[in-house]
Amino acid sequence: MKQIETGNPDKGLDGLKVNDVAPPPEPKDDEIMVQLHASSLNYHDYGVASGTMKAPEGRILMSDGAGVVKAAGSNVKAFKEGDSVVSVFFPDWQTGGPTVGDFSRTPGDGIDGYAREFVTVPASWFTRAPKNWQHNQSATITTAGLTAWRALVVEGNLKPGDTVLLLGTGGVSVYALQIAKAMGARVAITSSSDEKLEKARSMGADFTVNYKTDENWGKTVLEWTNGYGVDHVVEVGGPATLGHSIKATRVGGSIVLIGVLTGIGGEVPTALLMRKQIRLTGVIVGSHQHQNDFVNALETLDIEPVIDKSFALDDLADAFRYEASGQHFGKIVVDY
Repeated sequence: MKQIETGNPDKGLDGLKVNDVAPPPEPKDDEIMVQLHASSLNYHDYGVASGTMKAPEGRILMSDGAGVVKAAGSNVKAFKEGDSVVSVFFPDWQTGGPTVGDFSRTPGDGIDGYAREFVTVPASWFTRAPKNWQHNQSATITTAGLTAWRALVVEGNLKPGDTVLLLGTGGVSVYALQIAKAMGARVAITSSSDEKLEKARSMGADFTVNYKTDENWGKTVLEWTNGYGVDHVVEVGGPATLGHSIKATRVGGSIVLIGVLTGIGGEVPTALLMRKQIRLTGVIVGSHQHQNDFVNALETLDIEPVIDKSFALDDLADAFRYEASGQHFGKIVVDY
């Protein structure tokens, strides 16, 4: 069985190791064995693989995994052999409010992940995949898709007619664009690439702004709403973008912080945040129940993920290099 592991962190992506190991054990009563066929890349995975987020040498990479159940324990009722399934980001967070504040039990970081051909784990670590989806499509659900769903629907209570601001055209933002449009919202989206903005418009984006050529893009989005402000922001940037997002948001609106691409600390215009009575919520992906709900919604809303490029498992380091280049629109996947 092939698997991709972290190596010497000082070597970054050049230190990743491809190992051949024995297949996993047969499942116990509450476990399933899954033949994995795909994963998808996320910023978190890149941090672990590149060594900027510390993980022990020999950690099997990737938080996202999709495949087919090959065997199920005697107590497993949710799945049977042949079912298509997809992993969850927090295996121990089944339902209710947040119960975790770190990545100590996240596959591909605190525990071994899904850059391998087979895995035997508790059945609760997976949900069913959407009907008729390819495995590489399902693999985009675990992190990016569920983050977008939780930000807009679980935390934001998105409804038809709402206005949404999305930052960039990475996996979460493109998923959020699809969810928002499918649910009848109006969407503004930013990018530094006019070409990517054109792609966003072709997917239904109502307003686009290039943040490289418009340094006051938060004000520009505010003007798009005739000075009222957007109802929701899916904030991926952090300190360098949060001020703009606050400026663009309406009084009583919602900003969900799901990423810190511009750093882990910085100034926040607290007075404006307070005056506008904006609800600022930090989010990391979601629970098993959230994912079940999302899978059901994906089938109802007829959404399919945008996949930019696919790589082989052996070429995972090259996939991460492509991710780091920022050329992608939507998701990068690995097929195996």
